[in-house]
Amino acid sequence: MGTSTSGIYKRFVKRPMDFVLSLIAIIILIPIFLVVAILVRVKLGSPILFRQKRPGLNERIFTMYKFKTMTDKRDDNGKLLPDDKRLTQFGKLLRSTSLDELPELFNILKGDMSIVGPRPQLVRDMVFMTKEQRERHGVLPGLTGWAQVNGRNGVTWEEKLSLDLEYVCNVTFIKDCRIILKTIKGVIKREGISSEGMDTAEDLGDYLLRQEVISAKEYQAAMKESELLTKK
Repeated sequence: MGTSTSGIYKRFVKRPMDFVLSLIAIIILIPIFLVVAILVRVKLGSPILFRQKRPGLNERIFTMYKFKTMTDKRDDNGKLLPDDKRLTQFGKLLRSTSLDELPELFNILKGDMSIVGPRPQLVRDMVFMTKEQRERHGVLPGLTGWAQVNGRNGVTWEEKLSLDLEYVCNVTFIKDCRIILKTIKGVIKREGISSEGMDTAEDLGDYLLRQEVISAKEYQAAMKESELLTKK
């Protein structure tokens, strides 16, 4: 697909296609939505949906929806317990089958997300990215993406963000189709769900601090910035 054809797809075809396909998927998957919602309510309690602020196109903050996968257990001081203490076997099953991602179809329908694009990271991840890495927000974030089919959480942050930028520079219909097909294969094989030794992926800031790329002072400053962004 040539550059001009690629530009036409990105500007005029991709969004209408996202709308139509997400609408069809929601209609077809209504029975699965209902079953998962009931199971989440019974096993994890309400609310059944997990809502979180994420940076989208041009770093506009939006609310992303997912099915809840963790309990709301807290310590004696009322603080939420670490993720690994709240992630149940049922929650792990939802994540490994990607069923927890189904509500994101409504984000696609609304125009917050695309079927294919860089995954919407946390706001507290975005503030630790370099200026070049933040160019990944030049397209709508996706339900799946180039980084996800090339390792998902099994690759380093540097590799993941590099793959995101590679996609942003080459958005084509053929590539999107390849990513969707590889995503289906990955879901079936349940590959790359979490980083080695971790139940959930490590935040970028924590990773950079652990690797001594940034100082504790820089870490705290960026975290404060992310808190301000999520409150807007």
